[in-house]
Amino acid sequence: MAAGVIVVASAASAGCASSEDGESQASCAFVVEYDKRLYSSVANVDFEVGRKLGPAVLPPCDDTPNSGSAPESPGSTVVYAIEGVDPAIAIAREGAPEGVLLVAGTGNDLPPEIKKLLKGS
Repeated sequence: MAAGVIVVASAASAGCASSEDGESQASCAFVVEYDKRLYSSVANVDFEVGRKLGPAVLPPCDDTPNSGSAPESPGSTVVYAIEGVDPAIAIAREGAPEGVLLVAGTGNDLPPEIKKLLKGS
């Protein structure tokens, strides 16, 4: 069974990974805020994009907090429904890589509707 990965993040911060030598390697999470919910990315999903839902917010990313520069401003994007899935559970984002959708919440367990869409499951 293929495994999807949920990127866990909050609206106020982005996760950073450590490199093998212990230095911080910055990378912003793929997160969207829509309809007062945070959605995080899940990869390797086979889905069909549905109707346009409207604008969404890309939370600011401060992946280099000690750089002396101000954090990014929030951005905007357009999101779409996923065929057969309630938008309160998952959405698609304009310009996202193929096979990547956004799931509401930050839990470690995927909703059953999304598990059914994982490639190779």
